[in-house]
Amino acid sequence: MLSLDKDRLLMVERQLARRGLDNADVLAAMGEVPREAFVPEALQQHAYKDTPLPIPAGQTISQPYVVALMIDAADVAPGDRVLEVGAGSGYAAAVLGRIAARVYAIERHPELAMEAAERMRRLGYDNVEIRAGDGAHGWVEAAPFDAILVSASGQAIPQPLKEQLAIGAILVMPVGPMHNQRLVKVRRTGANSYKQDDLGAVSFVPLITGES
Repeated sequence: MLSLDKDRLLMVERQLARRGLDNADVLAAMGEVPREAFVPEALQQHAYKDTPLPIPAGQTISQPYVVALMIDAADVAPGDRVLEVGAGSGYAAAVLGRIAARVYAIERHPELAMEAAERMRRLGYDNVEIRAGDGAHGWVEAAPFDAILVSASGQAIPQPLKEQLAIGAILVMPVGPMHNQRLVKVRRTGANSYKQDDLGAVSFVPLITGES
C-alpha cells in the first residue's frame, strides 16, 4: 500500500482546519485513519483529494470534509455509543471508532459489509461492529445511541432511527431529492420531541431500504 501519511496530514490542515473545523477529537481521528485503505487500489493515490470517490456496488466514500463535518455536527465524544447507517467501505465508521467507545455500522450491500468488517479486523479497529441489513430500522438491540449518522440520503428521517436516539442525542442525515439534498441535524429533546437544524447542501447516494 502507498505511504500517504503526509497527504493525510495535509488533508487535515487544508481541507478541515482551514475551513474552520476545530474539533480536536475529529481532527485527530481524521489524521489517524488511512483513507487509502478504504478505497479501491487503483484510487489509493487520490485518497486525500477533496472529493468523494467510487467504491464497489455503485456506492461512494464521502469527501473527507463531509465525514468530519457530520461527526462534528453529531457531537460525537469519547465514551459514546454511535450508530452509522450506510457504512460503505467503513471509512466513517473507522473515524468514529477513533473517538467513540463503540460504533455499530449497518451496510445494505452484504459484500460491502463483509469487506468492511474484514478491513476493521485487519486494521485493529475492534470497537467497530459492522453488519449487513436495512439501516432504516436501526440496530434495536444496541440502542439507545449517543449519536446516529446516516451516510445516505432519504426523503425523510426514518422514525425508528429517531426513536433509537438517547434523550439529548443528535442524528445527522442528508434529506431530500438527489439534486436538492440538505444535511439535517436532529436533536432529541424529549420522549416525543425533536429539534431540527439545516446544515447546508450536500450530495449523497440514496438510502436503500426494504421499501425502496
